[in-house]
Amino acid sequence: MATSKSRGLVTASATLATLVAVGSLLGGCGSQQAKPMDDEFAGSGAEASSAPESGAGAVGEGNPTAVSRDGLPTAPADTGNYHDGTYALTGKYGRDGADSIDVDLDLSGGQVSRVQVQGHSDSPISRGHMERFAQAVPGVVQGRPLKDLKVEKVAGASWTSDAFNKALDLARLEASADRSS
Repeated sequence: MATSKSRGLVTASATLATLVAVGSLLGGCGSQQAKPMDDEFAGSGAEASSAPESGAGAVGEGNPTAVSRDGLPTAPADTGNYHDGTYALTGKYGRDGADSIDVDLDLSGGQVSRVQVQGHSDSPISRGHMERFAQAVPGVVQGRPLKDLKVEKVAGASWTSDAFNKALDLARLEASADRSS
């Protein structure tokens, strides 16, 4: 006849074996690394590219696009020779392009002399990312040459940063266009 001490030991051993088995099964799930402010609204930013030609295509997670709000013509390629002026662009991103940022960019002597960003989203979380981005981005880009300018995740907002980069790509094409016609 088993004693209560040996039954307790058998129960504890069985419980421990079950926990080890469950831990082994779940060990590969999830990530062990926390990424602050990387959620379904902020995105991971790893999927996006800021090549000018990728502005076409499906809008959605990781596929930001940009459109002109001022109807300026675009050059077929970035010439690196930019016309001074103001460029009004909209970067779209997020699920089905539901989130957008209006980017107003002043260019002088090939450098960004002023940038203003206004975000549009139905999500309070996205709006928070956009507001922090809009406050931080002037300090990152103003006074810098437009040529090859690209921002990384600014103020924790990776998708907003990706959409801003698409707007910069389009600004380069608009600023490169021949204005003599």
